[in-house]
Amino acid sequence: MNKPIKITAGLISNFLNCLKRKPHEHKGYSGKVLLVGGDKGKSGALLLAGKAALYGGAGWTILSMFDKASTHAVDKQPELMINYEGDFDDTDPFDEMNPDVIAIGPGLGLGSKATKWVKQSLLSNKPIILDADALTIVAKNGELLSILQNRDAESIITPHPGEAASLLGLDSKIIQEDRIKAINLLINLTSSIVVLKGMGTLIGSKKNPIHQCVHGNPGMATGGMGDVLTGFIAAIVAQGVRHHLNMWESTLLSVQLHAMASDSLKEEGIGPIGMTPSELIQTIRKSLNAPA
Repeated sequence: MNKPIKITAGLISNFLNCLKRKPHEHKGYSGKVLLVGGDKGKSGALLLAGKAALYGGAGWTILSMFDKASTHAVDKQPELMINYEGDFDDTDPFDEMNPDVIAIGPGLGLGSKATKWVKQSLLSNKPIILDADALTIVAKNGELLSILQNRDAESIITPHPGEAASLLGLDSKIIQEDRIKAINLLINLTSSIVVLKGMGTLIGSKKNPIHQCVHGNPGMATGGMGDVLTGFIAAIVAQGVRHHLNMWESTLLSVQLHAMASDSLKEEGIGPIGMTPSELIQTIRKSLNAPA
């Protein structure tokens, strides 16, 4: 089986140049991100994803949060537009918000309400990012998997080995033993851009060869790092709509900068032990604004 292509600095530099802001641009050029999740006891996951989208450059960042008590949890981050989302009828819950991209999963939970939101996201005509609990829900529901396989709009999934194993009906040890085989199986199963997280994160799709991120370190092995990646991918995808960066390119850029940020923190002595997702968010922003 062919070896993955390593993501190069030159490739990343070209993608970053696409995102540079011109003097006339307003927030509409940076896109609107909608993040869905944050059930009771899990709101931190959605807040981290939202902060990553905000610091990643999204023009608007909207959080549809399931836990009403947590909608006031970010008094120091008023830029995040947080709505409590209870159950909904058969109307399209995304119609009024009209996001450029929907990311669903961080802290979502596995209840019936979560399942309805995943289904509605899949049925939308918007690009979507499926992460965390959303992937577990799809893995357990053949109808939702079928909808994912046949979407017209593009999809990104970001499983860790355990979620990949759940989707494929395999043991996570088998995933880790042959990660190239695993990502190919995931691509064929979901018809999505797949980010198989872990050491040497792999990115692939039906239209593109498999790429590998060779950056990152054990400091990333802490809760919330995946939520940050989801929010960051959403922000880059939203900006890419008007900056000539497609979803594949946005995904490669996001994964690479996310991992490189952890290496930068490690070099500064901020990790690997005790490195936090919040610190990573700040470092990613510096990378986005670095001179060409």
